[in-house]
Amino acid sequence: MLKVDSRSSKPIYKQIIESIKEDIIKGILKPGDKLPSVRELSAMITINPNTISKAYKELERMKTIEVIRGKGTFVCKDYKPVITEEKMENLKENMKKIIIEAHYMGINKDKLLNIIEDIYGKF
Repeated sequence: MLKVDSRSSKPIYKQIIESIKEDIIKGILKPGDKLPSVRELSAMITINPNTISKAYKELERMKTIEVIRGKGTFVCKDYKPVITEEKMENLKENMKKIIIEAHYMGINKDKLLNIIEDIYGKF
């Protein structure tokens, strides 16, 4: 389920967030699905429970998951993506870095668009 690379420069809690969001987009996790508890997930992927808790709190803040006391943590049934100006600027900045790197590698616009379409098609 979760993909975490302890050697990555990206914080582990962000990797957990991205992995859960990717699983939702791919349909691996569906609305209403129960997620492992903080302790269960911590034991499964050998990550500090505080890190898992931080990721879950952020996902809950994004209204991607919900915690129901006494029942557990679930993928929100009515999750709706929210586009904020900050998120859009962050996306544009990340895309700019990718375009610069692609240009540096000699990849033209059409080839880059094909790569994006290929990746997008996997979701």
